[in-house]
Amino acid sequence: MPDGFLNLHKPAGWTSHDCVAKLRRLLNTKKIGHAGTLDPAASVVLPVAIGRATRLLQYLPGDKAYRAVVQLGTTTNTDDLDGTPLTHTPAAHLTQTDVTQHLGQFQGTIQQIPPLYSAVHVDGRRLYDLARQGNAETVDIPSRRVIIHQIDVVHWQPGDAPQVTLDITCGAGTYIRSIARDLGAILEVGGTLASLIRTQSSGFKLDTSISFETLSEQPQEYELTAPAVAMRHLPKILLSPEAGRRWSLGQRLPHTPTIELEQPLRVVTAACPFLGIGVFRIKDDRPHLIPKMVFEPGSSHGL
Repeated sequence: MPDGFLNLHKPAGWTSHDCVAKLRRLLNTKKIGHAGTLDPAASVVLPVAIGRATRLLQYLPGDKAYRAVVQLGTTTNTDDLDGTPLTHTPAAHLTQTDVTQHLGQFQGTIQQIPPLYSAVHVDGRRLYDLARQGNAETVDIPSRRVIIHQIDVVHWQPGDAPQVTLDITCGAGTYIRSIARDLGAILEVGGTLASLIRTQSSGFKLDTSISFETLSEQPQEYELTAPAVAMRHLPKILLSPEAGRRWSLGQRLPHTPTIELEQPLRVVTAACPFLGIGVFRIKDDRPHLIPKMVFEPGSSHGL
């Protein structure tokens, strides 16, 4: 397999680890990584890096987009319907307007408490491990700052346990289960996540993703997304062929900064759309372009 990114449609019930293990068998390669852990119940876009592209996972954009169905009037220990029910509160009196008028509290930069069953580390241990051992109730779960760019109602289903479908765009680290839980708490009836689809992740979209079924039938015919395309969100710096050769050999280059220090940059030449990742850093009292991650050592041609 060439180096690049696979836009995988992760089926519900699979963990990210399950997906990587299956892809290693299908594609007959061991060097595979994924862009973050996911709730197993969710059907989502999962960007997967193949070969040397695994070194670029940390530079993918962090923004995500979801379609979430929140069930009001119900709470569970996991903040989704896969968990053990805790409370049932009649909620037939709620309307779509009741929900919409509170959504502004979830938009922008907010403080969010992760679900009890989550991969967040507390005192050196993951919360879901503490929860399964019955020790999580005594743990003080710290809140974290997350960014929610947009949250909108796209469907309302009334009833004793009404459901509201939300489209959410947010930054990395946001828990949609926490939004479901907290929205229910504000409405004083409780809430939990009924279903979740991630429609966009790290620049990859659901409508162009590929399923395991398709990969199983034609594993060698699917075209990977090239690193130059996956990194196109980063600011670009253009080097001459000779400067590109020197930089890709690991040399730092005196340069006039065009962007703030330590900001990851996509380093290119006229002949090569992607040499690697560089940053501006002060060395010997002068700004230099420093190789942060060289994709093509010793070459100015790259991929």
